[in-house]
Amino acid sequence: MVTTSPSLISEGAALRVHGVSKRFVSPDRSEFTALDNVSLSVKPGQLVSLVGPSGCGKSTLLRMIAGLETPDSGDLLVGTEKITAPCASRGLVFQDPNLFPWLTVRKNVQAGPTARGVRNETKQEVEEFIRLVGLENFADAFPHHLSGGMAQRVALARALINHPQILLLDEPLGALDAFTRMRMQDEVLRLWRARGTTMIFVTHDIDEAIYMSDSIVIMSPRPGRIEEIIPVELERPRDRSSAEFLALRGRILKMLHFAGDEH
Repeated sequence: MVTTSPSLISEGAALRVHGVSKRFVSPDRSEFTALDNVSLSVKPGQLVSLVGPSGCGKSTLLRMIAGLETPDSGDLLVGTEKITAPCASRGLVFQDPNLFPWLTVRKNVQAGPTARGVRNETKQEVEEFIRLVGLENFADAFPHHLSGGMAQRVALARALINHPQILLLDEPLGALDAFTRMRMQDEVLRLWRARGTTMIFVTHDIDEAIYMSDSIVIMSPRPGRIEEIIPVELERPRDRSSAEFLALRGRILKMLHFAGDEH
């Protein structure tokens, strides 16, 4: 059983979400609850997926961990430090890579160190991260020269160069074709092993969650609550066609009410 990254470089931090609730006001002035009393603990270096129907608050929870939203009640902590604002120790990668189109791959990866005023000190590290994501031959290319998978690898390198303790991924592979998506799943796992970063991964793809995660958090329809946390006790690398994999897939689909009625 593998429950944490076997990395030699451990950058991950523990995350604790305690009794978090969040309400929003709709355009028609009605109020709705996006998250209701959500509690979650993640160990350093774990990769945890959030799975649930659209609108269940997965992305809202991710944005609160990133410090982009504040809870109406409850607390979020990295280690013993309460999350109150965005911080470089918590990186966020979206479905759209959001690269700067006027900058090369190298300069996109340099964006974080440049903003922090440490570009000169991190020049060698920029090259190391470009190699880490396998784009050393494209360092001087612009985003419009890249495939979707390559652009997402640049986004991952740009986030990882800030050495986040927690990397938040909001459907980062959702826009890719099926074959590229599977290759990128392996790429993310390789980077996770290499850095030991704690990762919280939002996905609608059950197979993706099983293939990648140490545990899967099943969320209910709005208002979002945690229905169950399922440990994935399958050896890595995982076989998507194994009986154990398919049994877990069926169990999760049944929980999400997509497996049909039993007769």
